Amino acid sequence: MMTDLPLDQVRTLLAVVDEGTFDAAAAALHVTPSAVSQRVKALEQRTGRVLLQRTKPVRPTESGAVLVRFARQLARLERDAWGELGLSGAGEPTRVSVAVNADSLATWFLPALTRAAGLCFELYREDEDHTAALLREGLVMAAVTTLPDPVPGCTVRPLGRMRYLPVAAPEFAEGHLAGPLPELLPGAPVVVFDRKDDFQDGFVRRLGRGSASPLRHYVPTSEGFAAAVAAGLGWGLVPEAQAGPLLAEGRLELLSPGEWMDVTLYWQQWKLDSPALAALADAVTATAAQALRH
Repeated sequence: MMTDLPLDQVRTLLAVVDEGTFDAAAAALHVTPSAVSQRVKALEQRTGRVLLQRTKPVRPTESGAVLVRFARQLARLERDAWGELGLSGAGEPTRVSVAVNADSLATWFLPALTRAAGLCFELYREDEDHTAALLREGLVMAAVTTLPDPVPGCTVRPLGRMRYLPVAAPEFAEGHLAGPLPELLPGAPVVVFDRKDDFQDGFVRRLGRGSASPLRHYVPTSEGFAAAVAAGLGWGLVPEAQAGPLLAEGRLELLSPGEWMDVTLYWQQWKLDSPALAALADAVTATAAQALRH
């Protein structure tokens, strides 16, 4: 019966995942590739599970992701312990990895980071419907997500609702949407974020039609998305914080006053007694309370 997880084997698994190959992990750990392979095989035998997909780069299996997350949490606790002992003066900063969607990053999230003084951040930009997957894989310690149910090993708290407005440039609206919106919108060119983005399609479905037009422009940055809509490439759902100034300047107009799409956001993080994570969580929730709808 397994009673513990050998830490050298767990850390080796993490190094292989982070470095991408067994040879690169060996170089990072200052051991031979044979030693890396033996440690991973020993851990797989000990757990009775395949932990890695031997691809290039290497990727963890579902079971491997559990141990990778454990390894990262262990490293976080170890750094916190050294810091509390006053022995963290080796020059390594306290680093926190976070997954966040592009629209939050472009509007309200960065001010939250300035409230968490003394931390360094590694941000992963991902769609809000997919950021939780990075938590499951152990790639990040926390995430802004639309998932209300906690990822295993994580806590969750609501942040608020981010509002999106259906808008277009006035000249675009005059040329493509001068008539009943439910009839004309499905055929009008549209701006979407990327191929995962079905937000505009969802708005068209709300109007009682199938989906947005296949005449679509993919613009995978939040600022670029708003600029593309304002430039007249197509209509789109723009975050209220970005649309407001453009509406005031007359560069955008509302397509359907009184209609919008809201996305409820949540903060999920590792269930650890970590001062760094606690400080970041407090900063994020305080900023969200001011910036998002409730």
